Amino acid sequence: MLALTYHKQIPKVKLMYLGIDLGTSGVKVVILNNNDEIEIQSSAPLVVSRPHELWSEQAPADWWTATNQAMIELKNTHPEIMSLVEGISIAGQMHGATLLDINNNIIRPAILWNDGRSELECKEIEQQLSDSQQITGNIAMPGFTAPKIAWMKKNEPENFKKIAKVLLPKDYLRFLMTGDFASDMSDSAGTLWLNVAKRQWSNKMLEATGLNESHMPKLFEGTEITGYLSEEVANSWGMTCVPVAAGAGDNAGGAVGISVINPGDAFLSLGTSGVYFVATEAYQPNPEGAVHTFCHCIPNTWHQMSVILSAASCLTWVTELTGFTDEKSLLDQIAKEDFTKPCDVTFLPYLSGERTPHNNPSAKGVFFGLSHSTNSATLGRAVLEGVAFAFADGQQVLLDAGTKIDQVSVIGGGSRSQLWGKILASVLNRPLTFREGGEVGPAYGAARLAKIAVTGETPNDICKPGKITNTINSDPAMADYYHTQYQTYKKLYQSLKAHF
Repeated sequence: MLALTYHKQIPKVKLMYLGIDLGTSGVKVVILNNNDEIEIQSSAPLVVSRPHELWSEQAPADWWTATNQAMIELKNTHPEIMSLVEGISIAGQMHGATLLDINNNIIRPAILWNDGRSELECKEIEQQLSDSQQITGNIAMPGFTAPKIAWMKKNEPENFKKIAKVLLPKDYLRFLMTGDFASDMSDSAGTLWLNVAKRQWSNKMLEATGLNESHMPKLFEGTEITGYLSEEVANSWGMTCVPVAAGAGDNAGGAVGISVINPGDAFLSLGTSGVYFVATEAYQPNPEGAVHTFCHCIPNTWHQMSVILSAASCLTWVTELTGFTDEKSLLDQIAKEDFTKPCDVTFLPYLSGERTPHNNPSAKGVFFGLSHSTNSATLGRAVLEGVAFAFADGQQVLLDAGTKIDQVSVIGGGSRSQLWGKILASVLNRPLTFREGGEVGPAYGAARLAKIAVTGETPNDICKPGKITNTINSDPAMADYYHTQYQTYKKLYQSLKAHF
């Protein structure tokens, strides 16, 4: 079902900037006015196909269908706003292998970021190129794009031979919007084909998977214009042929949306996956800790991320598992738990394997400590805490890399839960800041990138932090018992990993 939100009537003199976020579970569109305020937003859902163990795929045609649904709904309900849009930018799920043949037709379903089939190919790439981590700043992981292509070359050779262009998901939308093959630095850094320090494609990494630079889109900074909306698409959406900015991978887009663009600024993203993101002024890789070191979508800026593959998706899963109709109902029950003492159950949140710090696509979710007294609220609490412990793992490897972490904001759908915020603050033992618009995330950031590209203003001029709605501090008693329970959590993984 299409979701639409309308905020207020506007005078026609205002200019608008539109951001598209191609997520895993849906497409979200946000329109900002010239005062950085959300005017309207819409969304349309997507589904993930899992045809085999460890596989995760989507049909690129579904991305375009969902995008058009959201845009045409806005056109039909608020044509006056659509006519005022001055620029567009796109953020999107990272790493997905979207493959076009010489006629620009899709070859096969896109292999997504949380697909774990290419573990062997990751090892083979690093054996073949001993300096791959020095070139890319990252350990080879199944989620990245390059190992997916190596898997195809071995397992689907006929499809591999057809490849004329490899695009990331959002950049396939761009191609359909403008006819251009283009990408931004932040998204491209997640392919394992980019020399992240130099911000350019690495011929050496491309050759390792049987490709060359002709298979790649042209690279742009996220704030640069890559092309213009085609007349056909513009007419369909009720717009003029406005410029389209390069945009960002979803996490970098979320960072721009929450104004995490200066060194030491950080955020936690509680989306389908979980991200601990820190902006850096220099290239600071730490592949040994499975830390992602990528270009930011802001020029001359980089960022580090620890990534967990299942975050808010764990809450969705346990809600369905326990028979609750919605997550809020379960959260209300969890809130009645006694938080003066530790939970009897510990949860390992590896429902889709794990990236940071384990780089283990075969890791599994685990409930430990079940008894006859365990109820749905206890399971739900264990899930919230298990995800927080996974973030603690990520925080530690960031600190081990010498990363400076100052103020941490929270974004994503899971940011709506104040209870989860209290748990996270106590596990991480640091205050967390909640801001207006934090739940919108990458779409908001994409709209800001569109404004920067069109107006030529600086990122710091545009990316003002949103109003703080709440700051949650660590609870000393909770932090104390979480410290002990976190040690149990870490030992559980070590004792079980040989059995996954």
